[in-house]
Amino acid sequence: MQIGIDSFVATSTNTTSGQSISPAERMGNLLEEITLADESGLDAFGIGEHHRSEFLDSAPAVILAAAAARTQRIRLNSAVTVLSAADPVRVFQEFATLDLISKGRAELVVGRGSFTEAFPLFGLNVRDYDSLFSEKLDLLLKLRSETHVTWAGRHRAPLTGQGVYPRPLQDSIPIWLGVGGTPASFVRAGTLGLPLMVAIIGGDPRHFRPLIDLYRQAGLEAGHKPESLKVGLHCLGFVGQTTAAAKDDFFPGYAESFTRIGKERGWPPTTRAQFEAVAGPNGALLIGDPDTVAEKVVRLSKDLGGIVRLNFQMTVAAVPHEKMLESIRLLGTEVAPRVRATLAAG
Repeated sequence: MQIGIDSFVATSTNTTSGQSISPAERMGNLLEEITLADESGLDAFGIGEHHRSEFLDSAPAVILAAAAARTQRIRLNSAVTVLSAADPVRVFQEFATLDLISKGRAELVVGRGSFTEAFPLFGLNVRDYDSLFSEKLDLLLKLRSETHVTWAGRHRAPLTGQGVYPRPLQDSIPIWLGVGGTPASFVRAGTLGLPLMVAIIGGDPRHFRPLIDLYRQAGLEAGHKPESLKVGLHCLGFVGQTTAAAKDDFFPGYAESFTRIGKERGWPPTTRAQFEAVAGPNGALLIGDPDTVAEKVVRLSKDLGGIVRLNFQMTVAAVPHEKMLESIRLLGTEVAPRVRATLAAG
């Protein structure tokens, strides 16, 4: 199993002074985090895409290109590219360029996004949420396989054989389909034979097993080989020297973030009791000391029928930079080796 990290590049506050960290300093911290992830043996680092004041990830390809110049082996992916609100030609060009800079380490995770700010920002109607995504995914896959593209759709001007450049170093840039809990999205990924990245941010992850089985069934019925139907997870998590320390470090930012989002979506404020429940043995939050987290990751993979990648979302909550670096180091040097050894042993 590959182990990685996803970041939304949340704005941060210095917990000692209580003052906000400048966007420039936060970006510098992020690049240090990605460099350490590479040095610590992690397999992937993803940057999300949001167009909100509390995140700095509106241009993920730019951030990933800066990271590519500082790293050697780690895979660099979006997490996710909000394809519904983007031009697939530009997305392909940006990630093909990233692939060249990184010498073949670029990947895309594409989805519809969980926020809607991008639609009015780019002159799109949120009522076209699904049709925009379906059409643009079709074009993106065609761009990946063909240099000169002939294509027509409802939401974008047609292509009539123009060449799209540059071409990436990889023969075929990996494109994952990022999904939440909509059965149709799992079926779509399976039918297209695309690897699946499932975002699990709450509840009991075992409830996703029927949807993952649906994905695999749809893929087999569409004629795809079982080994091509790969499943990855995007989960909230944090690693500390002890489980108590990990929880205490992560909870304040976690509660602030989910309470803020909850005001928009009608959720009640996040409490410590709720946090403890989701951090428990059957909850979605992967938090604790290295042994606790590794055991939970292995159990999660088995419960879901085998997963090939798990990316930890550590930065949905603001955590002091030094503690974030320590968590990344523990994830790469202690958690990941334990997980790989246990799964290899059967």
